[in-house]
Amino acid sequence: MSTHNTNAQHTNPPTMKAQKGSIGVVGAAAIGVGGMMGAGLYTLVGLASASAGARLPLSFFIGGIVAAFSVYSYSKLGMKFPSRGGAAQFLVQGFGNGLVAGGMNIFQYFGWIIAIALYAAGFSDYAKVLFGLHDTPWVAKAIGVGIIAVAVIINIFGSKLVARTQTTIIAVELIILVVFVAVGLTHVKASAFSDTMAKDSGASLLRVLSAAGLLYVTYEGFGVVTNAAGSMAHPAKQLPRAMYLALGVVMVVYMASSVVVIGSIGASGAEAAEGHALADAGRAVMGSIGFTAIGVAALVATASAVNSTMFGDENLGMRIADVNEIPPSFRTPTRIGGNRGIFATALFAALFVDIFPLSAVGQLASLAFLLVYATVNLGHLRLVRETGAKRWILVASVVLNLVLFVLLFSQTILHGEVLTWVALVVLFVASFAAEWWWRGRTGQDRSWISRQVEPAEAGPAGSVGSAEPRA
Repeated sequence: MSTHNTNAQHTNPPTMKAQKGSIGVVGAAAIGVGGMMGAGLYTLVGLASASAGARLPLSFFIGGIVAAFSVYSYSKLGMKFPSRGGAAQFLVQGFGNGLVAGGMNIFQYFGWIIAIALYAAGFSDYAKVLFGLHDTPWVAKAIGVGIIAVAVIINIFGSKLVARTQTTIIAVELIILVVFVAVGLTHVKASAFSDTMAKDSGASLLRVLSAAGLLYVTYEGFGVVTNAAGSMAHPAKQLPRAMYLALGVVMVVYMASSVVVIGSIGASGAEAAEGHALADAGRAVMGSIGFTAIGVAALVATASAVNSTMFGDENLGMRIADVNEIPPSFRTPTRIGGNRGIFATALFAALFVDIFPLSAVGQLASLAFLLVYATVNLGHLRLVRETGAKRWILVASVVLNLVLFVLLFSQTILHGEVLTWVALVVLFVASFAAEWWWRGRTGQDRSWISRQVEPAEAGPAGSVGSAEPRA
């Protein structure tokens, strides 16, 4: 959630109109890079190293390859069904407006709420170490809930100001990351890396793959590129190229960052640091300046991700309310501004921050996204004649997403993380139960797959607004 799903994508600016041909492959790819790179990287490196050990770069690579299959599916769907509804719209197109699409869209909504909790917890972790705050549970929870409250206020009163500063925020974050990688790679000794690898020889392939599943969320955000299709001269060719170029750049930066982390503080150091491993690596490479720079960048990235994902999740809720998959009252305005949806989102996110530790919300978010994208790609199989997609690639995408899901889910069971896997099952079942109940109450079709498909609502050419939240 992301990984930013671009800050430009998920803040709520007025739709920007651009002339056809005004955005090329490089420009669209830059939007995609800004959409993916950010909060998830700062937050999940330490958690993933607990499973992957010194093979962390390999986990980033595998996660990126799996994401590449979804990029292919997404680019084909985005061209055929241009819409700012993102995955929510694609689910309706693939399965019709029935229980599958409705249940998965509610589940997806909760998945993004968990992502908000992940970024809020990450913000809290960096704030504690950066400002030397007492490491007590109530302090962490208070900071996490506080940043969520601030995001609500911003979304109601200051969204336009945030929208104007998002490009600057992205640029600063990327510059700090690039400097960190460039300087860090010069300090990494091959011997130190190989020694760490030898000590961690027990990290099996299954653990590396489960870490790849956890890191999948860091690649979320590629979908924002589809919003630029209307401004491309030859979108059929340029859109997939831009999406793959963005993914490739992000993969390289992620893998290089993980090499610096392992090569500077080791897998054990990253695991011990948990949510602030990147800052510890920055201190090892550049001293206190590096620690502060990475810490500040992380605070900005995670705070921005909370705000942007909240806006995107609100839009996602409004989108599925439009097709009557949840009560229309979700989008009812309030007297103080905003609508009921944003307050419901904030309340649920705060509850997740209070109940779950950072590791749990990280696993829950990735598990939810893997399942949602597997379902989107499964629905795409029903549309191959319309999209022209290659069936075998879509099948591979479904299988790969489900494999990472099963491995990560299994790890939560094997490690005794009962609260995590039970919460996922409860949310999944509750999503479909709620949809079944709501359809019965409103007299809608309760078929799992419906022939009723809502028309895609294409955004204006060059629109950067989206109902799909960031990761």
